[in-house]
Amino acid sequence: MSVASKAPDYIHAITPYPPGKPIGELAREMGIPEASIVKLASNENPLGMSVRAKEAAVAALVDIERYPDGNGFELKAALCARFGVQPDQIVLGNGSNDVLELAAHAYLAPGSSAVFSQHAFAVYPLATNAMGARGIEVPARAYGHDLAAMAAAVATDTRIVFIANPNNPTGTFVDGSELEAFLARVPSDVLVVLDEAYTEYLSEQQRYDSLSWLPRFPNLLVSRTMSKAYGMAGLRVGYGIGHPDVVDLMNRVRQPFNVNSVALAAATAALADEEFLARSADVNRRGMAQIIEALAELALEWIPSAGNFVTFRVGNAAAVNLALLKQGVIVRPIGGYGMPEWLRVSIGLPEENARFITALRQALA
Repeated sequence: MSVASKAPDYIHAITPYPPGKPIGELAREMGIPEASIVKLASNENPLGMSVRAKEAAVAALVDIERYPDGNGFELKAALCARFGVQPDQIVLGNGSNDVLELAAHAYLAPGSSAVFSQHAFAVYPLATNAMGARGIEVPARAYGHDLAAMAAAVATDTRIVFIANPNNPTGTFVDGSELEAFLARVPSDVLVVLDEAYTEYLSEQQRYDSLSWLPRFPNLLVSRTMSKAYGMAGLRVGYGIGHPDVVDLMNRVRQPFNVNSVALAAATAALADEEFLARSADVNRRGMAQIIEALAELALEWIPSAGNFVTFRVGNAAAVNLALLKQGVIVRPIGGYGMPEWLRVSIGLPEENARFITALRQALA
């Protein structure tokens, strides 16, 4: 009997999260020069991160031999100033994935359950399973969250409900008024984790202020990231904002130095760069229109998206994906989300989007 056999059955049952294919991996597999590869698979910001954030990151290297500030004082101060919250309402994470997992560590255990939607972010079932808890997957409505069904699915052993808005990988969006009504229906002892990783890409008409709900709903945790619109995916910074009692529990299970010094400095500077954030959103709006126009010309079905990506149906997605890879274009197959006929493409720069469109036409020919 091996030592691996002694691990809990619920750990053996986990299927690891499949990240987007790295550029270097495709270059090795296909013999394609890295410089000629376009990666539109992981919802990264094609602009990178702001100059101000880069300068802060470089400056932080001066003291890199020192441990980071385990409490993230400067970043929390910047978040407090921006959102009008208090430091004890903030938990920092190594990306928002870490925040989601911290919530699971604090609230889930064998004998408990978590509710999440079909076609929602893969980390929700992963984090649930890793704690030996039971996942309750609620069928999607039009590829998005059916909040009424999710509220009805909450069981006596439910400790967390995960909601992504906008949703990844489908891009669907739930109006703020619907979310607010949902919170009023959920039992007050069930934590609602509202994952807003793509909230910076919402249009003015779609925007809502989830943080203003915190005084009325102490069981709400809002999770956000610096990986998407802020262009800091490689530095891994996320944060959660909630009631101090919720945040206290999460900090008890958080690793003491889970966000590194360079990331802390860059994130603090990035929050102040409103011009960069606005430019990122504008590039995304224009790129989304460019890609949707092409999908319409190709008579392909797509799901209207509020994020920085769009999901579209091609039939034999595995074959189309392979044909794209052979042309040096990386997109994201989402068969693991129960959508084997669909692919997801991130919005890139105009020339990257054009390269994808040309490659897609060739793949479908």
